[in-house]
Amino acid sequence: MIFQLATTKKEICREMRMEGFLSEVRGSKRPKPGESVGLRHRQTDHLFKKEVQKAANGLHLGSTIHQLSIPSNGLFLIRYRKIINWPMVAFLTLALLLTQPAASLAQFLTADQPTGGIRINQIGYGKYDHKTAILDSDLFPGQRIPAFYIIALNQNADTVFTGQLHPTGKDIYSGKKNLEADFTKFTKTGHYYLSIPGQGTSYPFTIAVHPFKALLSASLKAYYYNRASMQISDTYGGIWARQEGHPDSMVYIHPSASSSSRPKGAVISAPGGWYDAGDYNKYIVNSGITMNTLFCAFEDYPALFKGTALDIPRASAVLPDILNELLYNLRWMLRMQDPADGGVYHKLSSASFDKMEMPAKDHDKRYVVQKSTAATLDFVSVMANAARILAPYKAHLPGLTDSLQEAAQLAWKWAEANPAVRYDQDAMNKKFNPDITTGAYGDKNLSDEWYLAACSMLQSTLDPKYLTAVQKYTPQHISIPSWSQVAAIGCIYLTKSNFSNLLNETVWNLQKRTQLIALQQQAKQAIIYLADQLIHQVNAGFNTVMGGRKTDFNWGSNSNCANQGWILMEAYRLTGKVDYRQAAISNLDYLLGKNPTGYCFVTGFGSLSPLHPHHRISISDKVEAPVPGWLVGGPNPGRQDGVKGYPSEQADLSYIDNDQAYSVNEVAINWNAPLVYLLAAIEATEPASKN
Repeated sequence: MIFQLATTKKEICREMRMEGFLSEVRGSKRPKPGESVGLRHRQTDHLFKKEVQKAANGLHLGSTIHQLSIPSNGLFLIRYRKIINWPMVAFLTLALLLTQPAASLAQFLTADQPTGGIRINQIGYGKYDHKTAILDSDLFPGQRIPAFYIIALNQNADTVFTGQLHPTGKDIYSGKKNLEADFTKFTKTGHYYLSIPGQGTSYPFTIAVHPFKALLSASLKAYYYNRASMQISDTYGGIWARQEGHPDSMVYIHPSASSSSRPKGAVISAPGGWYDAGDYNKYIVNSGITMNTLFCAFEDYPALFKGTALDIPRASAVLPDILNELLYNLRWMLRMQDPADGGVYHKLSSASFDKMEMPAKDHDKRYVVQKSTAATLDFVSVMANAARILAPYKAHLPGLTDSLQEAAQLAWKWAEANPAVRYDQDAMNKKFNPDITTGAYGDKNLSDEWYLAACSMLQSTLDPKYLTAVQKYTPQHISIPSWSQVAAIGCIYLTKSNFSNLLNETVWNLQKRTQLIALQQQAKQAIIYLADQLIHQVNAGFNTVMGGRKTDFNWGSNSNCANQGWILMEAYRLTGKVDYRQAAISNLDYLLGKNPTGYCFVTGFGSLSPLHPHHRISISDKVEAPVPGWLVGGPNPGRQDGVKGYPSEQADLSYIDNDQAYSVNEVAINWNAPLVYLLAAIEATEPASKN
């Protein structure tokens, strides 16, 4: 029996708009017209019942199941009157419908089933990139290690490549050696799966020149779905459309934020911005690293992003969609600055975390809390970088870039006058009411925020007065970016700066120019040194940088993985050494399924992906599928959520797909940002031919 997808372009186009699939059933034991056929998604157990209809070339099942109501590339089982059990008969690969001509969409019949022991990038591989899968060595205890086969997803299930499995080095966590299937030499584009006779098959994957376009768009559009203070319309939101929530037109000054011009209880308006994570609050510190990461991605790969459409409402038709989306959060950040003195409120929040309900149902009072140096400096860096990056679009955004620059300078002055105002939520709650118990984002070490702000102001204003601050706060060492460690981002922005025009500036004497060049070189070496450390910490059991150190696994471990990839791609940008790019790809493979859990960690993508993220909108919207494009937190041996049912005590297996497991399955704007960067960097640097 074979499932075969629609065979005309007209039908394909119609189904694309419906985001569904149309299938035919053929075979000797096929159901009769009018009989009810059950399709069961093997990973989620979701059941769809369809009536068989007669067609000119056989029998078909017409379905309008939304593409993302189940993970793409899903494996289905079928049952009808003449079959008692649920035999597996076909892969229904939804991605094929959107990417391949209709004539090539015939699917196959296989006796083997996907096995969780085969860890593979479930989205795909670049045509000329390194391609590997990892297999659990326990699949073959005491047996001769067999060959593996790459099988085409076509009507004949053609074998297109044969290879031999090889042992890996010892895995840091399990203590055993795994088996690796390397099919790098196979470069024909198409849709495939990996098969080991008698043992099973992998989930399907693609090989393409640009395999991550759809995922890149979705990981960016996730921000649109998390917009506060606006309706998500049917036009842009599809099944995830929702009512406006949190207009934030009446936000109260918390006593901790009281000033002479804005006393406690005063009301300000601060609409817009993105919900931070699984909750409905908005935080300047976390918006800071998110915005700087995404601005950096655009600045490094502008051509790619100018061609990346997100299907979102636009503030300007001239701006690339990524900048349109960033503008929505940027304008909210501007509203978080006190115009009287330039200081920036740490966050806009309810007193405690909201219930699991849709945004429109939450009517709790919202506050802005005390100003902090960390929030103000993060604000400085975002405003300075935004003013520079948006400058080419000045004619289409009248007055904005000037306002951004003025806001940055005013905030800088506040920080100079208040260089160490730390946000200590526990201490604040002892002094003021009501208690605020939402995310603190309290940072005790501010030198990295000073460094990033100084680098950003120097690059945007070309004013040598910021050179002194860059010198003062230049770090001895850097770590991968996180909301509390942003020095690496300062290094990245400094290395991208072209100060050649300073030669004609009388304010930049030879000594200052020499100092600046030395600081740039120091920043470059810091990035390369960190990248070299990452390359030398590979976990031999999976051949990924991620997991090379046990400290990689903590709250938001997948963000660690993506940020490692960002640093590696920056090193590749600076040196051109392909080893850095390959190491970054290994981490992308990890995030998309080549990891010990077997999960593709991005909602709505892959054959096995999270269905129950800790994300209030996804939990409450009555749509089975989670909002797509979100990277979940990932394995975390700390398990601070207290949820029962984790599959293992092992650090790299400490993950569960449970919407109450906030320590491993929450989403966050700062976690998605490095994923966007990594996807864009890999896509933009795909080689045109074999190296």
